[in-house]
Amino acid sequence: MQELPHTHSCFVCGESNPLGLKLRFHTDGRVVTTRFTPHAEHIGFKGVVHGGLIATVLDEIMVWACAVQTRRFGYCAEMSVRFINPLRPGEETLVTGELVANRRDKIYEAKGEIRSPSGLVVATSTGKYLPLKESETPKMLEDFVGDTRELFGEE
Repeated sequence: MQELPHTHSCFVCGESNPLGLKLRFHTDGRVVTTRFTPHAEHIGFKGVVHGGLIATVLDEIMVWACAVQTRRFGYCAEMSVRFINPLRPGEETLVTGELVANRRDKIYEAKGEIRSPSGLVVATSTGKYLPLKESETPKMLEDFVGDTRELFGEE
């Protein structure tokens, strides 16, 4: 599994974001994965992780799945999340994402999933992503930590 680069400022993967999750992502070239262990301050109802945080992690894994396959990041245009089982603080989960379709580089469709250590599905998601304009990519890459050349085909 190849470790993917991350950013300084992103809430999910940013190493310099003091309030961020600091997740690291890996890929086999098709599927993107990360481990996510929510903390007590991530709850909504008592003892249950907030659904908005779960959706945020799923959005991020789907964005990375699009980037790995298409070599372009995208903005979320539409997202659907199905919450299946509650997630409790302190439970390490496996999060996976995968590109489902590339509609002529106009829109990407992806899916994501969060599973508990026992394999129980916590939540699933689907999303549609609009690719960043090529002119926006250099500015975005300024915030990255790690080598982005392989991912984006830069020289």
